[in-house]
Amino acid sequence: MNFWEAKKLSEMSTEEWESLCDNCGKCCLHKLEDEDTGDIYFTSVACKLIDLETCRCTRYAERTRLVPECLDLKQYDFNEYDWLPATCAYRLVNNGEQLPPWHPLLSKSSASVRKADVSISSYALRESEVDDIDDLEDYIIEWLE
Repeated sequence: MNFWEAKKLSEMSTEEWESLCDNCGKCCLHKLEDEDTGDIYFTSVACKLIDLETCRCTRYAERTRLVPECLDLKQYDFNEYDWLPATCAYRLVNNGEQLPPWHPLLSKSSASVRKADVSISSYALRESEVDDIDDLEDYIIEWLE
């Protein structure tokens, strides 16, 4: 049995926790929340710290200090992960669901995320490419999940 099937997120070692991330980059996209409904909307604009080729944070250890809006998922109640994309391993594992076959823990290849067209690398924009960061509504995206 795989560790993610045998353990709760709270029981995982740091190494196990980090290996669950598939490096799709979706959580690094700017998000907007509807104040009336609480609905979360993802945009195609990525955090200034992400490397869009690898979809990894360039300053991971310092990310929450450098970008105050950055969320450290371990600091939140796992039952609140429903705002994460449906493909997110943390959300899937928390909900008792299986990892998709393209997940690097199953495929044994980090390239499988890109091949499955799950990575943001093909469409995300860097903050510096956006004329006015206050106009994020213009960049709202929807995924077919």
